[in-house]
Amino acid sequence: MIGALFTLLYGLLSMVGGIMGYRQAGSKVSLISGLISGLLLLIGAGLMYQSNPVGLRLAQVITGILVIVFLSRLLKTRKFMPAGLMITAGIATLITLFI
Repeated sequence: MIGALFTLLYGLLSMVGGIMGYRQAGSKVSLISGLISGLLLLIGAGLMYQSNPVGLRLAQVITGILVIVFLSRLLKTRKFMPAGLMITAGIATLITLFI
């Protein structure tokens, strides 16, 4: 259940980050990707709470993709925010999903 909680929180963080990216930089890509990935993570968390194994796999895949995407952004921009925060939260989420 801890994995479902971390997934829920990471999904909300993704959605909030997408909205902030849109409000601060006018990035529609941030808004759309943040909302879609956040929604998929929330669906994954909901399925995990229902003991559906699809939820776990969905959360692992989406979180893994986000960690890779944000790692590439961090390497490109060399700015911790927001990429470093999302990587840190994503790795913490992945740890809970694989234990």
